[in-house]
Amino acid sequence: MVNNLDFQSLEFYLNQKYKVSVYLEETGIYSILIPELPGCMSQGKSEKEALKNIEKARQYWIIRSWESGDEIPLPNQ
Repeated sequence: MVNNLDFQSLEFYLNQKYKVSVYLEETGIYSILIPELPGCMSQGKSEKEALKNIEKARQYWIIRSWESGDEIPLPNQ
């Protein structure tokens, strides 16, 4: 748990740009994850769909963490 004084606004975190890793599975499904946000991953039938889904997952991950007072890693630049 991090002191609330160390937190930026929710909007600050939602506006950060994270690198994603995309993998084409043997089944033809695209798996995608954000390595800097542990457990933030998604899938899609196409790379475009996977990218759309990871954006929703990223937003949910950040909002949930922010509301819980958990540390939100900033992207490696």
